[in-house]
Amino acid sequence: MKEKAEPVQKLYTRMRLWEFPDEYVIEPTDGSSASSSLSISQVDASMKLIDSIPECSSFRVPKIQMIFGVVGMLKLVAGSYLFVITERKCVGSYLGHLIFKVISLKVLPCVHSVKNSTPEQNLLYQLRQKKVENEFSRLLKVAERTTGLYFSYDTNLTLSTQRLYDLGNESKMLPLWRQSLSKGTFPCPPKCLPQAEPRFLWNSYMLEALIDKKLDPYLLPVVQGSFHNFQATIGKEIVDVTLIARRCTRRNGTRMWRRGADPVGHVANFVETEQIIQINGFTSSFVQIPFLIFPLQVRGSIPFLWEQIVDLTYKPKFEIVRPEEAPQIAERHFLDLRKMYGSVLAVDLLNKHGGEGRLSDMFSNAMQPIVSEDLRYLHFDFTKICGHVHFERLSFLYDQIADFLVKNGYFLLNEESEKMEQLGVVRTNCIDCLDRTNITQSMIARKILELQLRRIGVFAAEETISSHPKLDRCFRILWANHGDGISIQYSGTAALKGDLVRSGQRRVQGILKDRYISLKRYYLNNFSDGTKQDAIDLLQGHYKVSVGGDITPPSQTGGLEAIALIHSVCAVLSASFVFGIDRVVIDNNVIGASFVIHFLQLEMIQDICFSQLCGEALVLVLHLLLGPRAGFSVIGLVCNCMINLGLLVYSIVHCLYEKSSFSSSVSHFNTTMKVKEETEKLKYLAFLQLAIIHVIL
Repeated sequence: MKEKAEPVQKLYTRMRLWEFPDEYVIEPTDGSSASSSLSISQVDASMKLIDSIPECSSFRVPKIQMIFGVVGMLKLVAGSYLFVITERKCVGSYLGHLIFKVISLKVLPCVHSVKNSTPEQNLLYQLRQKKVENEFSRLLKVAERTTGLYFSYDTNLTLSTQRLYDLGNESKMLPLWRQSLSKGTFPCPPKCLPQAEPRFLWNSYMLEALIDKKLDPYLLPVVQGSFHNFQATIGKEIVDVTLIARRCTRRNGTRMWRRGADPVGHVANFVETEQIIQINGFTSSFVQIPFLIFPLQVRGSIPFLWEQIVDLTYKPKFEIVRPEEAPQIAERHFLDLRKMYGSVLAVDLLNKHGGEGRLSDMFSNAMQPIVSEDLRYLHFDFTKICGHVHFERLSFLYDQIADFLVKNGYFLLNEESEKMEQLGVVRTNCIDCLDRTNITQSMIARKILELQLRRIGVFAAEETISSHPKLDRCFRILWANHGDGISIQYSGTAALKGDLVRSGQRRVQGILKDRYISLKRYYLNNFSDGTKQDAIDLLQGHYKVSVGGDITPPSQTGGLEAIALIHSVCAVLSASFVFGIDRVVIDNNVIGASFVIHFLQLEMIQDICFSQLCGEALVLVLHLLLGPRAGFSVIGLVCNCMINLGLLVYSIVHCLYEKSSFSSSVSHFNTTMKVKEETEKLKYLAFLQLAIIHVIL
């Protein structure tokens, strides 16, 4: 109780980082009273508060730069690494408090422990330790590029507005990282851990090393998700709409490497999305705002054990693990949701055929024993009913869930401080919980917004968002940007069907963009996301380094099987290169330079095709040695070889032809047209190659 009565020192908003040869010093520069600087040793990562900056000399010349927050510290084999925010961007306000997006992170190493090792330590162990540390350092470089990180110096972004309001003044009596959950139903974590909502505190694990040092003004809570808003005028009313999403850290990861649930019931790609509507202005007090409305939705993977093992096929098979445990895991998951949100309506958007059908059937069977008044399950075959363009048919789904939405309501505050609480939540899933899920959630949010605006008198009885073109356009863009942000974090690409969400129309450009996104996801799943997953597990404590024990870094692929990736990598790279010809500018004034570029491209295509053929020959040998473990289709490989041979012969013949015809050409215009024609032919061949990879592999 005594601790609660003490005034809370606010977070530092601007700091100067001094990088000395043997220590880092973080000096607050935002005018905070009685502020001490933080010193971190580069030798042993020890921390202490100091009253003044150490003296500089010719032997201790520091690098100096501005930083905007300390994210935390990560302890690895050879030392520790400090994460700081070097660039930020203000993206809007939340309940009157500024919200910032992390633009750039920097990792500061404190890894002198290897150099200072005692002679008694085994030299071979030290070398191995250094090698492993280099591997971890490579993962930290990946971690520096983490996207979708947001923070506030004044309010706790990890809590929904309804829960934050329930805490009242209690939320102002503790530092943000120790936000009390005593009035919530979710169990509080141990005292040694941050007590903001642990599910959504992205840097929870990294803050542990700093918490015991009582460095409250430096401990900055960070969430991963999205934050977007817009303002529109409806008659005499000004409507602010904000969309904030919080991504759960308990089963965080990338698309193919984190599927389904763990045995406890934590699911992959779990995201809490809050749509905030404010009428007539924006202030920092709940009471002074005429109307505040906060409907909440969640998404998450299918809640039992299943996976897709990456094997170079375009769509790896769905594997259900320990199916007999599915009902128990689903029960644990939904029990957790009901504790947090009240009633739950689970909307399943999976297909009813193929691998998705098996998952959907398992989900339905697992839900039958646990459905109740507070827990409903509804299947809606999105692909069969809506196809690729008829999203207006989602009205069929809304008709089935409207009663649940009306009954459980939303969080609302009016000018008399009267409130209405949200008593339940809609949980939506498809396979990835990205594209179909985002479209469905945006439909539900649109319908709820229309009900809310009618309730408070902004809309007439039959008025809709579509009646206001500017509001309609801004609302579509808001949800499309939200979908892209969540999709980038999970799959590495923007969401599919983005043009339809943004404009309400399906265009050829959008269809082609979706094909490109699908191919990019295929590449990232097979060749990039494994490393990214290792970095995520390292940052969030799912993989903990033990100096005294096994120091082998996490690994997703290895051995001879990894060599089987050669032909697919070459195929994607060469096809992308040929498509890059489209970017060559043909100009009559530089026709000679254009032809030089054209010849170089033809010759490089020859080299790439030849390299591919050699790689594919090696893969065929590996196939004889590894059998099914090589993970590719022999038919696809043969077709790919034929296309490579075609490209190789075509490029050689036309390279010779162009060299002879260029000297006899008398018209720059004719020559320019000829270059364009040959470029188009090469693009068509490359498209054919991509199509074969897309369909057969």
